[in-house]
Amino acid sequence: MTSALLVMDVQQAIVDTVVDDPAYLPRLRRAIDGARDADLPVVYVVIALRPGFPEVGSHNRPLSAIKQAGLYVEGAPGTEIHPEVAPRPGDVVVTKRRASAFSGSDLDMVLRARGIDGLVLTGIATSAVVLSTLCQANDLDFGLTVLPDACVDPDPELHRALVERLFPQWADVVAVDDWLKTLKTLKTLA
Repeated sequence: MTSALLVMDVQQAIVDTVVDDPAYLPRLRRAIDGARDADLPVVYVVIALRPGFPEVGSHNRPLSAIKQAGLYVEGAPGTEIHPEVAPRPGDVVVTKRRASAFSGSDLDMVLRARGIDGLVLTGIATSAVVLSTLCQANDLDFGLTVLPDACVDPDPELHRALVERLFPQWADVVAVDDWLKTLKTLKTLA
């Protein structure tokens, strides 16, 4: 399996409002660095909506709330990827228009063009982009791993229920440090 690490919605405004754990970004940075050391592509996914929100329908409650608040408009302050985990030259950044990293984006095309058939999921929020992407990636037959301590949610109890009860039905759920040990072992064997 050829895998890629997805770093989803780790944007300045989202980090500022959701992340309480000061160890979150350094832990995510270790996962990113470990993926790079193992020659796994790192693909960033951001949510960015067009000025005027033409892609937001009135029946989509979460996006309607984002529209009302005027959040995540392309190019607006706060939509940039957090500088502690910022992409390097050559990293792909995919813009999405919905909760799932696949919805309204060219992510599937980017992955298929690189022969990627496995995804390692990280991001904010567990109950939004991570859950939506996991469901869609499962339907698209990707092999899946979730790094639960590289995901965060505004509701810690919901995060726990998802990573302990739901996600293991579809994915390997592995802590960052354990995943990094596995990567080092695989690199040594290669």
